Amino acid sequence: MPTKNASSLNAARIILEQAAEPLHYGEIAKRILAQGLWHTTGKTPDETVNARLAVDIKRNGTASLFIRPSPGHYALNPSPDLRPPSSVLSPTARRAAPSPAADCQLPSASKSVSFTDAAERVLEASASRQLHYRDITRLALNQRLLDTTGKTPEATLYAQILTEVKRRRQRRDPQRFMLLGKGMVSLAKWQASGIAYQVDEANKQARDKLLKRIKAMQPYDFENLVSQLLLALGFEEVEVTSRSSDGGIDVRGTLVVGDVIRTRLAVQVKRWKNNVQAPVIQQVRGSLGTHEQGLIITTSDFSKGAREEATRANATPVGLMNGEQLVELLIQNEIGITLTPLQLIQLYTPATR
Repeated sequence: MPTKNASSLNAARIILEQAAEPLHYGEIAKRILAQGLWHTTGKTPDETVNARLAVDIKRNGTASLFIRPSPGHYALNPSPDLRPPSSVLSPTARRAAPSPAADCQLPSASKSVSFTDAAERVLEASASRQLHYRDITRLALNQRLLDTTGKTPEATLYAQILTEVKRRRQRRDPQRFMLLGKGMVSLAKWQASGIAYQVDEANKQARDKLLKRIKAMQPYDFENLVSQLLLALGFEEVEVTSRSSDGGIDVRGTLVVGDVIRTRLAVQVKRWKNNVQAPVIQQVRGSLGTHEQGLIITTSDFSKGAREEATRANATPVGLMNGEQLVELLIQNEIGITLTPLQLIQLYTPATR
């Protein structure tokens, strides 16, 4: 049985091991509290879990037990680097320590490859052009394409596919995989002429147009758009602040959970082309009222320094939402867009056992 009242990080590890798939930090906190793994008197346990996971990943890098495959979602790191940083080793120990490349070398006879390469090989050899990530993992293990001692290889494989898709999308590189929903994965090259591909391309164009429309808004209209989004997300008492007395804060609202937890949110919006820098984070933090959480929403993105400042230890965490994340939330809540449901019937061939 897991130890009760574990640290928030250890509790998150237990939950992610149980889930065997990436989870949003809000869901992680919910399950932690439901199982009594961690006790806190704070009013925003989900934000605490998010901040501590983010700080752990920032501080420890590849040595962290966690990875962030997509914004707000966390999974277990499939291969954490458990060696101490070279800076804390003595010169003798540093010379004796194996290099990262040496650690990664496998016997020449081994067929094991990366999780994403294994997924590609399994899909290439499958009679079905789409498989669930659990089937992909099972087949990869059966074919000895993966060399892992992790307890949740399915979650690791899916998290790495999600990470690759996100990274390639940000860089506008050609995709290797296509996500078909409900854990189903296909190769993008197979979908290049299909209906699913056409729908995906149309949605990409719609996302780009929506972001361009937002960037062209007048400042007050943009603030009103953010207030609509907060209302759709369940916030109450949402108001666009007076320009003469907002102290840098543009929108305020209160999230009420079960008539028990009330979280005050102070939002600053930036309809910018350039990335938001660290001083903006400090300004918002200084403008927060008692028991308020800060959030910055921009149509652009955030510099590395700004992200580090937002999660700096011993300082109030400030949430960050870039243009891509804003567009996704607007789409999910049908603000500024209309979702048209489509039914695509495709035969699914189960993987051969």
